[in-house]
Amino acid sequence: MNRTKLFLILPLIGMLSCGKAKTENKETESNAAKVSVTIKGSDTVLPLAQKEAEELMKTNKDVSVTVVGGGTGVGLTALIDGTTDIAMASRDIKTEEKLKFSELKKEIEEVIIAYDALTVIVNPANKVSKLTREQLEKIFTGEIKNWKEVGGADEKIVAYSRESSSGTYEFFKDEVMDKKNYATDVLSLAATGAIVQAVGQTKGAIGYIGLAYETKEVKQLAVSYDQGKTFVEPSIASAKDKSYPISRPLFYMYDKTNAAKVKTVIDYALSPEGQKRVSEIGYIPLN
Repeated sequence: MNRTKLFLILPLIGMLSCGKAKTENKETESNAAKVSVTIKGSDTVLPLAQKEAEELMKTNKDVSVTVVGGGTGVGLTALIDGTTDIAMASRDIKTEEKLKFSELKKEIEEVIIAYDALTVIVNPANKVSKLTREQLEKIFTGEIKNWKEVGGADEKIVAYSRESSSGTYEFFKDEVMDKKNYATDVLSLAATGAIVQAVGQTKGAIGYIGLAYETKEVKQLAVSYDQGKTFVEPSIASAKDKSYPISRPLFYMYDKTNAAKVKTVIDYALSPEGQKRVSEIGYIPLN
């Protein structure tokens, strides 16, 4: 190759190399700007978190969000272990969980992102349409075993509950069962959707779910917290005006040292757009 051709080719190679380097640098910068956030925990919060994550990633390409259920206890354990960025929760942090966070010198921020009306459901074929808190307590502690004891047919009650790692399990035990233990024959299921399916397929069944999971496959009951004087059905309206007695906040919880990483997700959940998703999913927005 003569010297003239060589001089022409060498600058071209340099230009190509520079172009490649610039492209690689842009890719590196793009990857560096990409924030990956993991959310884990409450099955009650799950459909809301999934919807918000989906909508957030549509408008913000720099954020990747992964959402996994499993129960409030699972989410908080993952937060303790450092294997999730945000824990979804449908209850407050327990004393023993607070102690673990304290031992690890972790300060946890609790952010209320929505409210829920915990819904008691039965099979649509069940004639019972309302129960008092006391009757619910006796059903789930095993004292009442037949629907005829509460105005229904002569039929065995089949009670379904979430498993003990669920925040809904804990909330129902504390607020409805007056902190009494579940009967040993109450059937525990790992997911809220499984309770809907089981109650919908079992004539004598009863269970409890978050309001957003309510479908035509099951019938929701009106509940009384004043010994049967007034019964209120769960709905967005009755939860908003606080006339429905079994309402609760839903949380995102995170380590304060991780605040910058999760800020985009938290901000979206609290934004007008995020709160619009709350209503769409079937929960109660903050305002």
